[in-house]
Amino acid sequence: MASEKSKILAVGGTGYLGRHVVAASARLGHPTFALVRDTAASDAARAALLKSFEDAGVTLVKGDLYDRASLVSAVKLADVVISTVGAPQIADQTRLIDAIKEAGNVKRFIPSEFGLDADRSGAVEPARSTFITTKAAIRRAAEAAGVPYTLVWTGYFFGYGLPGIGQAVAQSPPADKAVVLGTGDARASFVDEGDIGTYTVLAADDPRAANRTLYVKPPANTLSHSELLALWETKTGKAFERVHIPEDAVLKQIQGQWPCCLTPTTASNVRCSSSSSVTYIYN
Repeated sequence: MASEKSKILAVGGTGYLGRHVVAASARLGHPTFALVRDTAASDAARAALLKSFEDAGVTLVKGDLYDRASLVSAVKLADVVISTVGAPQIADQTRLIDAIKEAGNVKRFIPSEFGLDADRSGAVEPARSTFITTKAAIRRAAEAAGVPYTLVWTGYFFGYGLPGIGQAVAQSPPADKAVVLGTGDARASFVDEGDIGTYTVLAADDPRAANRTLYVKPPANTLSHSELLALWETKTGKAFERVHIPEDAVLKQIQGQWPCCLTPTTASNVRCSSSSSVTYIYN
């Protein structure tokens, strides 16, 4: 007889990545709950998203990260809590850890990490303090509270890295010139947001992932910026002029222009391989 699926609560489930986690949880047969501040959305897009959740069998739970009583009440419904809150709320996940500890029923907590491994990243300031150090602090808080956790690291999201074919901030492919940071030879992995949701949910019930880190790194999707541009050139049949920005100039731009506004769009015509060859690495 198949084991019973864990009940999953998604916090931040209507966000950019959270909606993929919610959809994957429901699709994989988990009793799924989504914490939402208001179950009656005022705008059409949010209303459509919430309806899609309900159509998939998801239970909408009214609550707020900053309302302790509603948060504890929601946590008590679940075996697993998955957080995908955005950057402004990363540090406030300590509230979620406190609620999990008070509720006493959660078997696994997956904080809003993803992207880069906070304990191993070489990110420079001010990005390091803004994201990396804060994410590492949440991991330490979960450990100190004795809350079982799994961390999921995925590298670049398709929606961030591919619309501009790897160009920082750009939301469309290059037309004639391509701006390349440094030599363009540093390699990174790219993962589809739907796949991130799926593997996060799969890890939630996997005993091998308890108190460990899951790296999702599809080998065929691990590419340098130069390789991405080469793929686009093959696709378009057109060669692009490459304008290289030296490393020291890149660092100065980061320090002078942070925070930059990155708004992901739908992935472009260039697609890396499917997730059929995803490599799981538990560490």
